Amino acid sequence: MNPVNPDTIDVTSLEVLENREWLESLEYVLQTGGPERVGRLIQQLQLQCERAGVKLPFTATTPYENTIPADRQPPFPGSQEMERRIKSLIRWNALAMVMRANKVEEGIGGHISTFASAATLYEVGFNHFFRAATEDGDRDIVYFQGHSAPGIYSRAFLEGRLPIEKLENFRRELKPGGGLSSYPHPWLMPDFWEFPTVSMGLGPITAIYQARFNKYLENRGLKTATSGKVWAFLGDGETDEPESLGAISLASRERLDNLIFVINCNLQRLDGPVRGNFKIIQELEANFRGAGWNVIKVIWGSDWDTLIEKDVDGLLVKRMGEITDGQFQKYAVETGRYFRQNFFGTDPRLLKMVEHLSDEQLEHLRLGGHDPIKVHAAYKEAVEHKGSPTVILAKTIKGYGLGESGEGKNITHQQKKLNEEELKIFRSRFGIPVADEDLAKAPFYRPSDDSAEIKYLQERRKNLGGYMPARKVRAAALPVPKEELFEEFYKGTEGRKASSTMVFVRMLGKLLRDPELGKYVVPIVPDEARTFGMEALFRQVGIYSSVGQLYEPVDMDTLLYYKESKDGQILEEGITEAGSMSSFIAAGSAYSTHGIPTIPFFIYYSMFGFQRIGDLVWAAADTRCRGFMLGGTAGRTTLAGEGLQHQDGHSHLLAYPVPNCMAYDPAFAFELAIIIQDGIKRMYHDGESIFYYITVMNEPVENPAMPEGAREGILRGMYRFKKSEHKSKLKANLFGSGTIMQEVIKAAEFLESKYDVSSDIWSITSYKELYKDGNDVDRWNMLHPAEKPRQTYIGEQLKDVEGVFVAASDYVKAMPESISQWFPRPLLPLGTDGFGRSEGRASLRDFFEVDAKHIVVGTLTALMRDGKVKPDAVSRAIKDLGVDANKPNPFTV
Repeated sequence: MNPVNPDTIDVTSLEVLENREWLESLEYVLQTGGPERVGRLIQQLQLQCERAGVKLPFTATTPYENTIPADRQPPFPGSQEMERRIKSLIRWNALAMVMRANKVEEGIGGHISTFASAATLYEVGFNHFFRAATEDGDRDIVYFQGHSAPGIYSRAFLEGRLPIEKLENFRRELKPGGGLSSYPHPWLMPDFWEFPTVSMGLGPITAIYQARFNKYLENRGLKTATSGKVWAFLGDGETDEPESLGAISLASRERLDNLIFVINCNLQRLDGPVRGNFKIIQELEANFRGAGWNVIKVIWGSDWDTLIEKDVDGLLVKRMGEITDGQFQKYAVETGRYFRQNFFGTDPRLLKMVEHLSDEQLEHLRLGGHDPIKVHAAYKEAVEHKGSPTVILAKTIKGYGLGESGEGKNITHQQKKLNEEELKIFRSRFGIPVADEDLAKAPFYRPSDDSAEIKYLQERRKNLGGYMPARKVRAAALPVPKEELFEEFYKGTEGRKASSTMVFVRMLGKLLRDPELGKYVVPIVPDEARTFGMEALFRQVGIYSSVGQLYEPVDMDTLLYYKESKDGQILEEGITEAGSMSSFIAAGSAYSTHGIPTIPFFIYYSMFGFQRIGDLVWAAADTRCRGFMLGGTAGRTTLAGEGLQHQDGHSHLLAYPVPNCMAYDPAFAFELAIIIQDGIKRMYHDGESIFYYITVMNEPVENPAMPEGAREGILRGMYRFKKSEHKSKLKANLFGSGTIMQEVIKAAEFLESKYDVSSDIWSITSYKELYKDGNDVDRWNMLHPAEKPRQTYIGEQLKDVEGVFVAASDYVKAMPESISQWFPRPLLPLGTDGFGRSEGRASLRDFFEVDAKHIVVGTLTALMRDGKVKPDAVSRAIKDLGVDANKPNPFTV
């Protein structure tokens, strides 16, 4: 090469020449040394620049082009034409399903455009990657994007798994023969869906913790280490939810190379562009690369390959990176002429690149997410990648194929129908064999079983181990817990004081040591194990870590040091209730996902359960999870000093709406033992799809022995704890639960000794169980007017009971009020309505009017209303007990 005199050329030409020489040198190193050598060279150059004081421009992104160049794409393993025909049929039936449903019943809803944009992303997976059974006996797990449900149903219809009647009853599940749920709901379709994902953001976070839980099972020897993958499909707009990206650093930290995110970047959310003035793919790439993920961008389809190959100076890639998403959305709905002038017309060299293409050809240049070759290449690289999770950012068009009425428009998400002309265009574009005269009816179409399409589709799934999605209960029943595990708790603490949290930790330790159940127990704690007195378990079973313990803990010389190990059993999640609940869901559904009946015990501050992560609790319910949620330091007055936000007086009320959540507020050790023993039996031996919310307290109390015959009442929600031996004409029945039971016991003693009121004490272990029973009986009686009315459990227990009824709870008054209608006489409720305060327990109970003296006043008030005592007697008691009758209502201050 002849030397160039810099004085004879301008600076721009010199820079172009230098750039070319550097790039040629880089290409030589790549050809002779390979990618790893190039990487080392770039690192050395970067270090030299830093030492020389050169400030390199920061970028967390790569150019706006495909991560995998055309010359690195693997051969496509199937028939592109056959898969295109199958995909077209699935598109048509998904469209017909939503249209027909909305013709039958206006406003029934449904989504066309999400699946229209994601069809290729799913079909490449179904035909080549999603394994229902792997060679090593495992499987892949797929979290489907909720709004794409019609497409998944449509494929199952072609597979012969869903009859046409089900499709006709899309979103009309109460019709004869049943229908199809709106979104993925395992509760409603327990043989089909595995994971509920349409509450946006929950699919991504639960998929991350599912992938981590798979590794946990492998490292603990409960599951063979395999090549099974967890796939999570989500939308670009969905990533604005905190849960979507909130745990991505965990995935890289845990090196979850069994996890693959596929983000359908159709650039649109419900109302408009996701990032109209910016570029969502670049933003997401920066987020995921910064968190340590392997990022694969699938932006441009094969039609762009020759143009990109011509782009030796990077002009085209530069132009691609300049355009905002809002403008790209505009290109999707405009003509090829507009695209030529607006996109390529900014530089004559760009116009020269596309002069051989007609306007029509420009208009139909495919994006990467609609090109099966590009998608297959990305999936293959993701599956083979080692050492970190992978995210695939696939660019698509929302409503792809819906034509002028919907493709790429802001209204696309809400679209439910196409007119006849639009149907004709859709039919012709995708080659659907439906005659013009039948178009208005949007008929479903399925080729015969011996057609080439159905044979191909069935063969692909057979090679991948079977159909997906499909939910199967794979786990065998566990033995009923042995009575000796719990016997010590029936005896009480014999004069010693112990909080119900301490009792639970003791119980958990015994369960962990049990030879039949122990290995299946999964303790889950969001960084509060020491608060709950669980540090002894650190040594007993260890804290799970995928890498073991790479450091010497500062408390190594103590007996209960912080011990991490690869086979550790405790999931110590850090300060994340959402992540902990996601682990609970993974562990609580392992009986169906993996056939391993793991028993999660998730203990946390009760205030940060149903209130903070209520949506995930609903997801657990929909998933048919099994296990125990323990609300620690529960109740408005037990967590002394913590104040307004930390004091829980309503979690039990928030548990009411979750149908399969059993909620208990035990007061004594024996109650807790009976509930947990029965819960394990019901969930893991009998196979009931329920889970438990149990509150435990940090207040040490004396735990009495279990009264004879109390077991049934404990489980059904109420029993008489103590019958009064005091003889008096004045009679009262005091109902307590949880920590306030101690105040009830004090009040009963005071009523008898000071006011001559015979007081029976009742323990209400579950307001919710009593509420469910009462409503169930009322419903039956309403619908069977000619038959003998049934009696509620409350009615049965109280039918011969004399005296007034007073109930005190550490929760809002709505709890006792919710069951008052089934009492034979009026119930006077006491509860903790209002914001919490920073105070000691005694002051808090006085403030909220649930301490012993207020229970006494409440009882005397009830007797006054019943005509048994005079008003002045109540007034004297108020004065004698030091109750401030004029203080503000705690509900309002």
